[in-house]
Amino acid sequence: MSDLFAPEGGWRVRILDMSGGAEDNITEEIGGFPTLMQANEFARRYVRDSMERCRAPGLSAREVLDAWFAFGEDALVIDAGEAGWTSANAIADFAEQPARAEDRDWRSLDPRQDEAGEDEE
Repeated sequence: MSDLFAPEGGWRVRILDMSGGAEDNITEEIGGFPTLMQANEFARRYVRDSMERCRAPGLSAREVLDAWFAFGEDALVIDAGEAGWTSANAIADFAEQPARAEDRDWRSLDPRQDEAGEDEE
């Protein structure tokens, strides 16, 4: 992975609503990732969690994937180019193999949790 310089304010991850319920399919943008590696991992875990929320007992991998495309959320790292993680390379594997809890833990990487902690002090 390329050592790109973080944009001012850190890397940003865009969350996309696959169901088309949001304007331009954009649900939100999350900023403040200090490294591209952290932003990429957040995006990967976020999509993995979304895929698991679409998984129901007895569904085939194809049906899980279809459910994700209909109801799930995708994520991409803004301005990372080819160095940014993309779901296109992973979603078939995600649908095929159920995730472990640590594969879905995007919250531990979410820079917004630091902001919440500052408010409490």
